Amino acid sequence: MKLKRRRKLITYLNILDQPIRFNPFVFSRTFLLWAFLGLLGGLIAGLYWIVLEFLTHKMAFFTGWQVIPLMSIAGLLAGLVIHFIGDPGEIHLIVNNIRFNKGKLDPKNNPSMILSSLLCVASGGSLGPEAPLVQVTGSTGSWLGKIFRLKGEELRSLSIAGMASGFTALFGAPLGGSLFSLEILHHKHAVEYYKAIIPALVASSFSYVVFALVIHLGIGPIWNLSEYEYSGVFDFLYAVIFAVGGTLVAWGFIYCTKFFKLIFEKRPIPIYLKTLIGGLLLGIIAYYFPLTRYFGHHEINELLTQDLSLNALVAILVFKIVAIAITVTSGWRGGFIIPLFFVGVSLGLILSILFPSINPILAIISCMAAINACVTRTPMSTTILLATLTGFGYFIPILFASLTGYFLAPKIPFIGSQME
Repeated sequence: MKLKRRRKLITYLNILDQPIRFNPFVFSRTFLLWAFLGLLGGLIAGLYWIVLEFLTHKMAFFTGWQVIPLMSIAGLLAGLVIHFIGDPGEIHLIVNNIRFNKGKLDPKNNPSMILSSLLCVASGGSLGPEAPLVQVTGSTGSWLGKIFRLKGEELRSLSIAGMASGFTALFGAPLGGSLFSLEILHHKHAVEYYKAIIPALVASSFSYVVFALVIHLGIGPIWNLSEYEYSGVFDFLYAVIFAVGGTLVAWGFIYCTKFFKLIFEKRPIPIYLKTLIGGLLLGIIAYYFPLTRYFGHHEINELLTQDLSLNALVAILVFKIVAIAITVTSGWRGGFIIPLFFVGVSLGLILSILFPSINPILAIISCMAAINACVTRTPMSTTILLATLTGFGYFIPILFASLTGYFLAPKIPFIGSQME
């Protein structure tokens, strides 16, 4: 009996030890692996979101002048975490590792990324949780790939699928999140990693279900812009015109970021001092313009419902761009996609005040699409994400605006690792 048990054990171990072969069109063990990765990604994202919401509510009690010392201390603590535990890197590093490091994302710096990003996002930094979630879920995919002895494109595909599960959990859009994880890797060849499409879709779908169960997420838009009514073929032209204005603002954001990057890198100082200075500046901006605090998930709805004056909207637009640039360059951790959507909403409202005859919803959605597509070089996924997040039922105007922002973007991409 003992000999038979040992033989069975050896047989089972040999089966598990065999590398999983990539076969996207047949239900097999690979599907189960992608599904399991999606379940893990959704669970990680759900737990991260619960902790983030808890910390955000606790820190929201600090208002007025209190936000200045709060954000300064949060920046200092985040810098100390990075200094002592390890630098988790930014979105540039994730893209580089996927493209040039055979898709390997190292999970060893995940504790540093989780702790530092929670401090930065919850205290009111102008960066969202998408980048931390993508790094953690993507590295989880790499970790699973190593366990099952995957190599080459199979390992890269699993890492991308992990990234997609993180994007999807935050945005609530499995198709948009999957495409975004592929499109952000290269600004010209979106389907270069076509083998990862099916794994990304499967992982995203399972991640979305688990995330929705964990945080009780409903199905529907986060920001309701569904009141738009198509008025004729000239709406496409208007979308392009509004997108040109959004692209100009995106260029301003890119150069503003470069300016603050030069300032923070002029003299080498410890990371915790950079994050402390960044927190102080962000606290001052948040004190004078409270709507610029946080990454915009809830603030966009406030912006849409409040009847703000033209001067107030211009000030919010300018200082939100400055706040995002400071957050990105001072060592704070997070993602800038939703904050850029906030900038787009601000610009659209400004245009609707300057030109009362235009459709405000079309102006808002076009500016949101153009700014994000210009900075991230993701016109296809931006179109799908915005349609899902806003309830805007007409894809074509969003697509026209996204393509306008994409083709009028600077030659050198904002995410430097997207280059050839």
